[in-house]
Amino acid sequence: MFRKLVSRNSDLAKLVDRGYAVAFASNCLVVRDVPYIGGSGDLRWGTLVAKLVFVDQEQVTQDDHQVYFAGGHPYQLDGTPVANLGGGASTIQLAGGCTDVVVERSFSNKPKVAGRYADFYEKIDTYVGLISAPAIERFGVSPFTFRASEDEEQQEGPFKFRDTLTSRAQIADLAGLFDNDVVAVIGLGGTGAYLLDGLVKTPVAEVRGFDGDEYHVHNTFRSPGRVDEAELGRLKADVYRERYDNYRHRLRIEARYVDETSADAFKGVTFAFVCVDKGSARGAIFELLISLGIPFIDVGMGLNRKHGPLNGQLRVTHYSVEDGARMRDRGFAELADTPGDFYRANIQIGELNAMNACLALIRFKQIRGFYLEERPIDHLLFGIGDLELVGDGQFDEV
Repeated sequence: MFRKLVSRNSDLAKLVDRGYAVAFASNCLVVRDVPYIGGSGDLRWGTLVAKLVFVDQEQVTQDDHQVYFAGGHPYQLDGTPVANLGGGASTIQLAGGCTDVVVERSFSNKPKVAGRYADFYEKIDTYVGLISAPAIERFGVSPFTFRASEDEEQQEGPFKFRDTLTSRAQIADLAGLFDNDVVAVIGLGGTGAYLLDGLVKTPVAEVRGFDGDEYHVHNTFRSPGRVDEAELGRLKADVYRERYDNYRHRLRIEARYVDETSADAFKGVTFAFVCVDKGSARGAIFELLISLGIPFIDVGMGLNRKHGPLNGQLRVTHYSVEDGARMRDRGFAELADTPGDFYRANIQIGELNAMNACLALIRFKQIRGFYLEERPIDHLLFGIGDLELVGDGQFDEV
């Protein structure tokens, strides 16, 4: 990444040529070896961090006047704090070869002319001038150490695009909670398709999908993304694999139905989503996942026209490793085929599929610690008619 960024961006190349200790991590520009005077008049060394805004895979720009700093507040020769460095306490979690850099604060110095810096060179050079000038005068040190870090490349992440969402939101530490997850989606119908779409864009290590059916016209009404007539009649596995292949690495989608004999396909899986509407198929999948010790979330939808307009519920049920068998025995999900199943025979609606998938994905991310979990909810229902969401303890056991 270092060589590509420097070769495509003249302002970054200028920083390196000047002698700044440049590195890149977590979609940020990192400049080490920035000298400054501490509160007791001693010499200290800090690190500047600025977010990279990617125009494409290799060309970057900057769109604000702020930087982040790993270090204390710098002081003048007379012992007063350096002025014109607004901001406050702040943190950024850096990965790659820069995990030693611990950001403590942000600085905000807005240029009087134009209101923004022309490029990264102007931004970094201005901040170093403010921060380092007193230390340079007193101690004779220099920020130009020519310690550009070409070997500090980030490990290849799950995406084929740079994850600038994570860096811009400053949630790299939370995104790292998914580093070791291999997540399976069983059934790529309406809800499963939306779950796949969300998981492809989640920084889990690997995504696996399973569905043996073909992609037909009715599927297009409850499938995220574009519609291509050439996809009709093909296997869903092939359709979705091709749709998302350009987005992430380690995506495996198989044209197969999952049952008790499918253990080989789940080696290494750390979590699964069950998105099937046939009771007997769900029962077999439950047995497989529980026997393998894989936690999972089962989703379901029941719609009817008893009162004319559509009504019903969406369901999200979590089966942990410890309580999977007990949750199964509580009977929240049908594990046998039921005659007259209106959902499976007639009714699926795209926005409800999408919501069911979103609720399931949010619950998974709560379990991993990405979202706050005020109290564990292993069974959740959403009512269509009253738009009411209820969880464990708010209804009687089945």
